[in-house]
Amino acid sequence: QVQIVESGGGLAQPGGSLRLSCAASGSLFSINVMGWYRQAPGKQREQRELVATITASSNTLYGDSVKGRFTISRDNAKNTAYLQMDSLKPEDTAVYYCKVVNKYGSAAWGQGSQVTVSS
Repeated sequence: QVQIVESGGGLAQPGGSLRLSCAASGSLFSINVMGWYRQAPGKQREQRELVATITASSNTLYGDSVKGRFTISRDNAKNTAYLQMDSLKPEDTAVYYCKVVNKYGSAAWGQGSQVTVSS
């Protein structure tokens, strides 16, 4: 069983920055992909939007709405991923969920971190 601990998030003003962390532990069986998806207010779980993912070899993928503003990174030794969020906009307000996928394709989700962008 995989345990995921998310940290970071909170309140930021438009144009500001926040940083999220996602640490995985337990029966990892070689983590392949780590990343974040976000669920905007009023949206269902099935409507979670890709924010960014990163593979064990550091290949990254970003959602169109965050390209150029968010940066994902990863420390494989610590099984931890980081999401640096800059130039935040009110429409970035959402609950951000970390997702971890092992080499067998099994996925686990974190508990979510609230990010609110408001003046």
